[in-house]
Amino acid sequence: MSFILVTGSSRGIGAAACHTLTARGADVIGHSTSGNGDGEIAADFSDPGSAHALWEQAMERSGGAISAVVNNAGLFDANSIDRSDIEWLDAWEDTLRINLTAAAQLSRFAVRHWQETGAPGRLIHVASRAAYRGDSPAHWHYAAAKGGMVAMHKSIARAYASEGILSFAITPGFTDTSMAGDYLTSRGGDGLLADIPLGRVAEPEEIARIIEFCALDAPASMTGAVIDANGASFVR
Repeated sequence: MSFILVTGSSRGIGAAACHTLTARGADVIGHSTSGNGDGEIAADFSDPGSAHALWEQAMERSGGAISAVVNNAGLFDANSIDRSDIEWLDAWEDTLRINLTAAAQLSRFAVRHWQETGAPGRLIHVASRAAYRGDSPAHWHYAAAKGGMVAMHKSIARAYASEGILSFAITPGFTDTSMAGDYLTSRGGDGLLADIPLGRVAEPEEIARIIEFCALDAPASMTGAVIDANGASFVR
């Protein structure tokens, strides 16, 4: 029996991914900041020690049989350049820690575990089209974190493929989650849809199906791939 750890599983893409993976017969360990969901492990990624605590609890629950980690947890708070220096810096560091550093910590723990056991493993990083296209003037920090996640993913894929450790990244555009909904409202609501040729934002279940594919079905030769899902609003 092997387990898949999914961070940020209480809502949106994470919740949909847990449902999709479970429906495929996978044993899923969920995570949220408060741990209020069904069996979720609580870990507040703004605390530097929380990622390690989450990993240790997930290892204990799985009996050391974690086969994949889905780095999905994220923070999307506006950070105007007109804030005070300390407010701006605090918001920058919070977003980088939650969106990138915690994912890096979990990826490191997972890679070292798979190296020690000789087991294959898969990392799935939920980044954003902002990694390539950038984001709004109030979201430098979010774009920087997601760009860093994509660069980290590529580095992992190149470094450990020969050991059976695979890495995949997904770069959604707007997705119909409460986080994206707040952003759409703040930027003019439905007017933003004019920038999406598909004419709508993605559904969490669509991104979850890509996560499922990467975690369970993607051939090994796809390691290092970045999969766009943005309704053709940004085409590389």
